[in-house]
Order: sequence, then C-alpha cells, then structure tokens
Amino acid sequence: MIIRRAVLTDVPQIMTLIAEVVPTMIASGNFQWDNTYPNATVFENDIALNQLWVAEIDGAIAGVTAITTSQEPEYAQVGWDINETAIVTHRLAVSAKYRGRGIAAALLLQAEDEAKRRGINILRVDTNTSNQATQKLFPKLGYHFSGEIGLGFRPNLRFYCYQKIIANHL
Repeated sequence: MIIRRAVLTDVPQIMTLIAEVVPTMIASGNFQWDNTYPNATVFENDIALNQLWVAEIDGAIAGVTAITTSQEPEYAQVGWDINETAIVTHRLAVSAKYRGRGIAAALLLQAEDEAKRRGINILRVDTNTSNQATQKLFPKLGYHFSGEIGLGFRPNLRFYCYQKIIANHL
C-alpha cells in the first residue's frame, strides 16, 4: 500500500469509490453522505489545497481522506478550542474491495504524521453517530470521545467528535 497526496487525475477513481461507498452507508442507516456530497468539486478543492490523500494498492485507489486544519464552528460545543490549530481528518472512505486491510488506520496515521511534521499536537475527527466502524476504529488509534454535535451543513444528522493529543518530537 502506498499513501500519497492525490492529484487531479485521481478524481474519477475517487468518485467511483464514493459511488460504491455511499449506498452501503445509506443501507446501514448512515446518511452522512449522499449523491451530492462529497462530490468531485469537493475533492478537486482538497487537491488544490494540497490536503487530499489516497491509499493506493496495485495502482487502484483503495481509500481517500482529506487531512486539513479546517474545524467546524460546532466543534466548540464539545469543549474544543477551535482557535487552536489542529489536524482534522475529513472525508475518510475505503473501498469495500479493500476493507479489513488497515487502510483507514493507515490514512489516520498519515494525518498523525502530518501533524508531527507541522508541529501540531492535536488531531480531531468527527463521524456520523450511525458509523459503527469509525466508532470502533478511532479509540483503537488513541482517539478519545469528546461529545456529540450537530453540523449546520448536514441538518438532521448527529456526529460524534474524537480527539487525540500527540507528543511532537521534532
């Protein structure tokens, strides 16, 4: 597996992955994503900002995530100081063909590597309250549950917030 920054030519494969993942999410009761979000423009913007990463296996994109410093204002509701710089993982997805191979964990570890590289010691992530897989994964990687919020841009959904503090040894 290779973890690398995404490029524009990856977007069609990323959108194929998203088209595969969304129906599975919806079928499990997780309505965080749909046929309008995330879309190609969102991923193209992530690439332009140099914050989109992919996991590649044998030339195929097996997973994707945005590793950003963008924090939602609602994060303050769980007691987080959103004025502190934090690495925030968004839009984490793994192809069903590659599940169980540690891809999501590898992408989250890339976020941690980015944090260390930039001298940032706070990692944050949110997930839909219906996403059982991430609720199991985040604590395994040292993230601590911080609370539940709603997000203005995803009305009628609830999200769990997780945070991890790391020591930077640069």
